[in-house]
Amino acid sequence: MSRRRSAEQRQVLPDPKYKNLLVSKFINNLIRDGKKSVAEGILYGAFEIIASKLKEDPLEVFQTAIENVKPIMEVRSRRVGGSTYQIPVEVRHSRSQALAIRWVIQNSNKRHGKSMRAKLAEELIDAFQKKGASIKKKEDTLKMAEANRAFSHYRW
Repeated sequence: MSRRRSAEQRQVLPDPKYKNLLVSKFINNLIRDGKKSVAEGILYGAFEIIASKLKEDPLEVFQTAIENVKPIMEVRSRRVGGSTYQIPVEVRHSRSQALAIRWVIQNSNKRHGKSMRAKLAEELIDAFQKKGASIKKKEDTLKMAEANRAFSHYRW
């Protein structure tokens, strides 16, 4: 972490199909080996699967799913007097969004069988319905923060 000044935030352009920044950020996190068109195909294919399964607007399902996965609190390690404490802190909006995107992609990758489109669609549907691995990750993070509330006075 630089001591001179904070890093400048890059401006992300909205995606070409839905004109949405969140979709664009998701695609950028989904990219493997610089193949953006493949990542777009995976996400848009997942949207088609969501539309056929739920009979709802896939963009709204996607946004609600990401909103459901966003963490409110997390723990950060802080070294005080020779011992390390897990200190609960509130999560900034941009970080919570980034964590939610990362968790959805990681947990859809962990699912077995099928194509990435189908795995991603299932993970987004589960997150939309407030179940699945991504929601469990959010709840575990919150439980950790609640359990370590006694150390919140060490916050910096």
